[in-house]
Amino acid sequence: MLYLLHQLLDINIFQYITVRAGISFFVAFILTLIIMPRYIAWAKSKNANQPIYKHAPEGHQAKSTTPTMGGLVFLGSTLFASLLTIKYNNFFALGALLTIILFSLIGIKDDISKITHKKNEAGLSTRAKFLMQIGASLIIGLYLYFGGFMTELYIPFYKHPIFDMHIMAMVFWTMVFVSTSNAVNLTDGLDGLATVPSIFSIMSLTIFVYIMGHAILSEYLLVPNIKGIGEVTIVATALVGSLIGFLWHNCHPAEIFMGDSGSLALGGFIAYMAIITKNELLLFLVGFVFVMETVSVILQVGSYKARKKRVFKMAPIHHHFELKGWAENKIIVRFWIMALISNLLALITLKIR
Repeated sequence: MLYLLHQLLDINIFQYITVRAGISFFVAFILTLIIMPRYIAWAKSKNANQPIYKHAPEGHQAKSTTPTMGGLVFLGSTLFASLLTIKYNNFFALGALLTIILFSLIGIKDDISKITHKKNEAGLSTRAKFLMQIGASLIIGLYLYFGGFMTELYIPFYKHPIFDMHIMAMVFWTMVFVSTSNAVNLTDGLDGLATVPSIFSIMSLTIFVYIMGHAILSEYLLVPNIKGIGEVTIVATALVGSLIGFLWHNCHPAEIFMGDSGSLALGGFIAYMAIITKNELLLFLVGFVFVMETVSVILQVGSYKARKKRVFKMAPIHHHFELKGWAENKIIVRFWIMALISNLLALITLKIR
């Protein structure tokens, strides 16, 4: 809408991505701060509380009265701020919005089932959730593939593509979407634990998005120049703004949880940004905390099935540290520190090519 004002009324300031990105950030941030307290009060009145997994550490049962599905608010704020500021004909920005909507719908379905039955186990089955994630991933993959998006595979520290995946890019992108959305979902187990690493990941990938959409900067840093990709910066800053507004209420002790409606959409969006910036493999650094949480679950399940022994006291790994006696705040902040450092290391790859 703001870009239309630039075209209709010749308001030049609205043609710049940086200006519209700044506006989208503050609109989403303020909107989330205004709506969230009202949503929390409404959710409490409807008993829309977070069902706690029965095998979670004992202290988590005290959180059973905390409302969930806060993702509806910060994602709604993100969509509103984005629609206010993006170019409506931009291929990549529309793909970003499509990603947020599709993955949030899966989470909404899962959250509503849990709330309705008042049991964590009453949500979508693992099989159903995977199938729906694969379906959403294929829709976005088809959108990118038939929209003419490049299918070459790039690796960190090297400026040329390794090879062209062609149609197999669809399979690869689906793996990236499903694994990343589930990784963020697994991390969402403590107050603010998934929120801040998501902010760091999105901010890092936003830098890549802006640079790759800028002809001069992309040439200087030896990264692909992808026309139109810079517009995704605006959606990303809107999401960061809304997440910061959400963190105001989600920090320990949390007044609201994001729910699967938020975590699955965050993971899907991070995956989308990695794919369009050709940084799928760099996600191991950008999303290091998410990777660590996922690997801990894989190791725990694999070890127990193979040896009938556990590697950790409990998985995901943040529960392991809880059972070791670490205070929740200490776990959260230390994971935030790891996320910050890993993202700084990821950004260094921009210059080493």
